[in-house]
Amino acid sequence: MKIIHYLKIFLPLSTLPALVIFGYLLFSPSKQKKNMGVPTPENGFLFSIFNYDGKIAYQDIINATENFHIRYCIGVGGHGSVYKANLASGRTVALKKLHPLEVEDLNFDKSFMNEINFLSEIRHRNIVKLHGFCVDQRSMFLVLEYMERGSLNDVLKNDVEAMELNWSKRVNIVKGTAHALSYLHNDCALPIVHRDISSNNILLNSNLEACVADFGIARILDLDSSNQTILAGPYGYVAPELAYTTAVTAKCDVYSFGVLALEVLMGRHPKELLSLLPSKPLLQNIRLNDVLDPRLSPPTSYSVVKDIVLVAILALACLSVEPKLRPTMKQVSDEFLRQLRPVAKTLGEISLLQLMDPEINVEGKGCK
Repeated sequence: MKIIHYLKIFLPLSTLPALVIFGYLLFSPSKQKKNMGVPTPENGFLFSIFNYDGKIAYQDIINATENFHIRYCIGVGGHGSVYKANLASGRTVALKKLHPLEVEDLNFDKSFMNEINFLSEIRHRNIVKLHGFCVDQRSMFLVLEYMERGSLNDVLKNDVEAMELNWSKRVNIVKGTAHALSYLHNDCALPIVHRDISSNNILLNSNLEACVADFGIARILDLDSSNQTILAGPYGYVAPELAYTTAVTAKCDVYSFGVLALEVLMGRHPKELLSLLPSKPLLQNIRLNDVLDPRLSPPTSYSVVKDIVLVAILALACLSVEPKLRPTMKQVSDEFLRQLRPVAKTLGEISLLQLMDPEINVEGKGCK
C-alpha cells in the first residue's frame, strides 16, 4: 500500500498532552495541505484518543449516524453541529462535529486541540464529560457524554417541560452551574474562562441536573496577563465592559452567570429587567414574586423560599456594571454551600432594590 488510509490510535486520556503535541505536529494544516492536497477518503488520516474502554471505533460512529445524516442532528452551535449516536455497544453518546469550513481553517486545528486539552483534564459532576475525539482531513468531532433532556433553553421554552423544573430543581441547576464555573476558574491546572455561558450551553441529564457544555471558545486564562482579547459570548449574556474593551476575564463569566440565574428564576431571558437595573428607584416597586416564572405556583416551603432569595441576591450581585464589584464564582459557590440565613419577609414583600442593597435587610429572626 502506498499510504495507510486510516491510522487509528486508542489510548487513555492520561496520555493526551504528549499525543496532542505529537498529533498536531504530525497532522498540522500546513503539512496536510502542502503534501496531501484536497481531503479525500484515499488520503485521509484518523487520529483518535478515547478513555478507559478504548472500544469506540470510527466506523461504529459512522454507522450509528449514517455518516452524520441530518436526522441524527440534535443541535447546531457556533462551531459545529451535535449528533446523537446509539453505538453498537448500547452506549449513547453525543458527537460535536465541526463545520467543514472550520476544519479547513489554518488556525482552527490549534483551537480544536486546545479544546481537547482543556476537556481531558476536567473532572466535575456538573461539566459534560469527554469520551474522546477524532480528527481526519474530512472532519473533526468530539465524543461527549449524552445529556438526555437537552439544553436548559429548550426546556424553559417548552411549557410542559418547564413545569417539570420545579423551584428546587431550578435552584439546583443554578447551584450546579456555579460549582462548575468555580471549578473551571479555580481548580484546573490553569484557570479556564468559559466565555460562552448561556441557557443553550447548560445541558440537563435525565434527572434534570445541570452540566456545563461547549468549550468551543474557551481559553486558558493566564493569571499574570490580560491577553484574552477575542470578543465572544452569546447576545444577552455578554458583560457590559466588553463594549469598550476586549480583555476577557473570569468576571465576564460571572456576569453571564448572573443573567442565567435570573433566567432560571423567571423562566425567560431577563432582558427587560436588565435594562432596569441601573434605575434603582424603579426597582423599589418590583417585588421578587413579580418576576418569578408564572407557570409555577409560588413556593410554599420556607427552605425553598430562602434558596430563591439567595439565588436572586447572588444573581443581582453578579450583574454589577463594575467588574471589581462582582463576586468571584468561588464566592458564589461557597455561598450556596453555607447555612442559609433566615428571611423575615415573604417573596411578595421583598423588592429587587432590597436584594441589591446590602444596607437594606431582608433577613430576620424567628421565621418559621
